[in-house]
Amino acid sequence: MAFEFDVITLFPDMFDAITKHGVTGRAKENEFYGLYTWNPRDFTENVYRTVDDRPYGGGPGMVMLADPLEKAVTAAKLRQTASGVSEMKVIYLSPQGRLLDHELVKELGQLSGLVLISGRYEGVDDRLIKRQVDEEVSIGEYVLSGGELPAMVLIDSMVRQMPGVLGDPESANQDSFVNGLLDFPHYTRPKVYQGDIVPEVLMSGDPVRINRWRLQQALGRTWLRRPDLLALRIKRGMTAEENKLLEEFKKAYKANQNKMNQGKE
Repeated sequence: MAFEFDVITLFPDMFDAITKHGVTGRAKENEFYGLYTWNPRDFTENVYRTVDDRPYGGGPGMVMLADPLEKAVTAAKLRQTASGVSEMKVIYLSPQGRLLDHELVKELGQLSGLVLISGRYEGVDDRLIKRQVDEEVSIGEYVLSGGELPAMVLIDSMVRQMPGVLGDPESANQDSFVNGLLDFPHYTRPKVYQGDIVPEVLMSGDPVRINRWRLQQALGRTWLRRPDLLALRIKRGMTAEENKLLEEFKKAYKANQNKMNQGKE
C-alpha cells in the first residue's frame, strides 16, 4: 500500500512543486505515495470563508481559527482510514517542534499515513494543537511565511527514502529565534472552544500582565522543549525578573504534574 499524505493548507497549488516535478513527481506518478490537500476555507460557515481572527491579548497579525482547521483534519483522517491507513499521525509544522532529522524521517516512515497542518499568519489557535496534533515538527530555527515549504521538505525527505523511488538503492543511504526563546501560546475567538477557555490574563486588557504571562510561557516552553536553547539564553545572561518567572513556571508545572500523577493512582 502506498504511503498517504494529507495536507491542510490555504495554498494547495503550492504542492504542485513536489507532485509534478523531479523525484517526488515521478514517485507519485508511480504510486509510491498519495497526496491530498484540504483547504480550511472549504470548512467555514460564513460567506467570507473566514479562517483567521485577531489574537486575544492584542499584538500584531492574525491567528488561524481552530474550528475550520479541526474540521479539515477530521475529514483528512477519515479519508486516510477509508483508504486503509492503519497507523497515522497528525503533524503541525512549527518552529517550536522537534527538529527534523534523519532519525525522525525514518521514524515517521514506519507509519502508513500523515496529516500535515500548514499554518499561516502568527500561527494557529493553541486549542487545535492540543486537540488534534500528535507532534510538532520544525525544519530549523528560522521563520517562514507559512508551513507549506516545511511540509514539502518533510514529504520530500520521506519519499526519497521509500524503497524503489531512487534509481540506485544506495543513493538514499549515501545522502548526506529572535530572542532565543520558543513562542508563547496563541488564542483567538471563540473564548470557549470545546470546553477549553482562553487564559483569563489575555482577556484582562492589562498589557503589563499580558506581557509578563507571555514571557513566562516562552521561558517555560523553552525549558520544557528546548533546554539547549535555554542554556544559551542563560549563558548570555537573564534578568532577575526572567529568572523569577521561570522558577514560578517550573514550580507550577511540577505541582500540576504531581496532581495529575496522584489522579492516576
